[in-house]
Amino acid sequence: MHNIVEIKGLVKKFGEKAAVNGVDFGIREGEIFGILGPNGAGKTTTINMILGILKPTSGTIKVSGLDVSRHEEEIKNMIGFMTQETLIEADLTAVQNLELFCELYHVDKEEVSERVASALKEAGLENVADQKAGTFSGGMQRRLALVRSMMHNPMILILDEPTTGLDIQNRLEMWKRIRKLQEKGVTIILTTQYLEEADNLCNRIAIIDQGEIKAQGTPSELKSMIGKGSMLEILSDMRDAQKIADMLKSKFRISATVIGDKVSAPIIDRGIKVFNEIVNEISKAGYNVFSIGMHLPTLDDVFIKLTGSSLRDSVGENTSGNARVRMMARR
Repeated sequence: MHNIVEIKGLVKKFGEKAAVNGVDFGIREGEIFGILGPNGAGKTTTINMILGILKPTSGTIKVSGLDVSRHEEEIKNMIGFMTQETLIEADLTAVQNLELFCELYHVDKEEVSERVASALKEAGLENVADQKAGTFSGGMQRRLALVRSMMHNPMILILDEPTTGLDIQNRLEMWKRIRKLQEKGVTIILTTQYLEEADNLCNRIAIIDQGEIKAQGTPSELKSMIGKGSMLEILSDMRDAQKIADMLKSKFRISATVIGDKVSAPIIDRGIKVFNEIVNEISKAGYNVFSIGMHLPTLDDVFIKLTGSSLRDSVGENTSGNARVRMMARR
């Protein structure tokens, strides 16, 4: 399977600061590729360069073999983009929203009606086709935004935090719709603040921090970086968290990471015996602990190991909402 997107030596500087610094990765045709990183890591900057909204300082981006810097218009027609913000036209009906995008993407007028009908069915919005989109629930609006981004039948779809703000039921429904798009052969680039979302949806993931790729691979490959065995997780009073980490290092030779009130540490194959010893030591010391447990390595554990922070504690970048507006305005 060949790479439909190829990025090499990508750098983007704003003044002296490098927002993206030497990024390399390839995205295979037909896969769901996740880009994970904390706020300001360079995710949105990278996406905006793929879209041609930002020009790289150096490096190359090729989409289906075409260089973005020289084939901007052709590449735009290959890519759909769903922003983190639900940018639907509230005063237009579902049908009118879809027709508007067909016009923006110069869809053949003879095909518009069929594509709109198909999109409404795909989104489960046939019964509200003529209602104003502003009256829809959040989940309905996100479904409309998703099918709208596909009106020109792009080969690649970029989803910037597609389930932000949705409840669990609507999030799971969105996952199903994303998987269906992949089954149809669409290549999907996904940014998300939900690590379980990346774990469930993505074939491969790149973790980016401070403008650099820290690791990439399948979810299983990334988790294997922690090692086999279990992770220890302790939630405590913030005043005791560092003391607990110091105790783990001095008494058990376990290196722990402290983020706020959470202490995380790999105990690998030392298992229940060392776990019980740690519990006893915490009890003797009188630390104020709310919970203590073990779990198999997760993507959050990988993220903490690579970046020193938890993605759950990061606020998603919010610059991409206007990116679509700018992109449309340039058409």
